[in-house]
Amino acid sequence: MALRRRSLKKEPSLQKREFSETELQDLRTAFGLLDRNQDGRVTASELQFMLQNLGIQVRDELINDLMNEASHSGNGLIDETEFLQWVGRIQALSQDTSTDDADDITKDLIAAFRVFDRDCNGYITKDELKTAMDMIGESVTEVQLNELLAIADIDHDGKINYEEFARLLL
Repeated sequence: MALRRRSLKKEPSLQKREFSETELQDLRTAFGLLDRNQDGRVTASELQFMLQNLGIQVRDELINDLMNEASHSGNGLIDETEFLQWVGRIQALSQDTSTDDADDITKDLIAAFRVFDRDCNGYITKDELKTAMDMIGESVTEVQLNELLAIADIDHDGKINYEEFARLLL
């Protein structure tokens, strides 16, 4: 049930495309919202703040990885140009996913979700998560279980639906 990874090598479909004027304006607005102190650079804490306000919990290590990927200067800060280039790369990668790959990934995700969703009600509960982790040989403490649930449970209803599960894995 392993998810296939796409090769990130340069291919014609990964070539950067130009943004339309509307897209460029929207991206500049997004950058301005991220840049809370309006100094022309986005910090890791500004990115984390925005994601938290959107209800998205991301580990600090992942935020730092994202910042380092986007920052060409190596200073851990993203200026507007780097932000636009970063978004362009993300768009190119997402557009590169072929329909067959997307279908395969969807099938794999559904199969994985069903392993966790033991009663087939469309949700993974804390107990089901514990059972599935035990089944795959990963013993988890109550604290780790609560952390896993907190990370995945975006709508904070105490259970993980398919969309939350897929978002966690993709």
